[in-house]
Amino acid sequence: MRQARGGRSAYDGSGWTPPSWVRIVAPVVVGLVILLLWILVVDVLAIAPRALPSPIAILEQIADHNDIILEDMAITARNALIGLALGAIVAILLGALASAFGPIDGMLAPLVSAIAVVPIVAITPILNTMFGASSQFGRVAVAAIASFVPVFVNVLRGLRQTRPVHRDVLRSAGANGWQTFRVLTLPTAVPYLMTGLRIASSIAVIAALVAEYFGGPADGIGTAIATYAKSGRAALAFAYVAGGIAIGLAFFLVTSLLERIATRRKPV
Repeated sequence: MRQARGGRSAYDGSGWTPPSWVRIVAPVVVGLVILLLWILVVDVLAIAPRALPSPIAILEQIADHNDIILEDMAITARNALIGLALGAIVAILLGALASAFGPIDGMLAPLVSAIAVVPIVAITPILNTMFGASSQFGRVAVAAIASFVPVFVNVLRGLRQTRPVHRDVLRSAGANGWQTFRVLTLPTAVPYLMTGLRIASSIAVIAALVAEYFGGPADGIGTAIATYAKSGRAALAFAYVAGGIAIGLAFFLVTSLLERIATRRKPV
């Protein structure tokens, strides 16, 4: 395999690999093109739907209301983060049990399949009502449920990736069960866990936004979007949409960085 030098691309036998700067610049260029087309359609040609505001108007709303937008962003981010953490912890524990004990795996499989197809928009009003209109826990619970499945599936897969020959080598060296798990099974499963967290992080943000949209306390990005969209203040509603996008990007970038760090460590 040829290595890329000086920022040049490389060919590894399976296809062309773009240089690192392309992966950074390309999304920025695409975003700028979309923004210019948006301005052209709304401000120049004036052929956009009436409810679609100008990007300039959205930026003005962000500048005028940045303090309250940031407050609502903090609430949504906190709900998504707590939900992601709770869902991941439960998923890791159950994934470990399912990997170690076949009967538990058989019992959990139908439950996980059912959770995977539960419509968030259906259970959100129920959970918000169950925990009260003044409690954030219903929203946290929705984010936790949404985060659970991708983490569980990836953790279970990662724990099953160790090869029998590697386990046999450790046993022949006198390693006990805990040492085998610490040296072999856990390092092999960590990259899969980080992949699951990366996927679940975006889902947790979406779930938290949906939960806010369908009731609960009168704060958060989702609640503001619903309120201002219904009242005809489209530009301000889109300003909050931009806040939600910023939260999702932040979660995705952080978990992607953690995943890259984890995958640099080669399993035994």
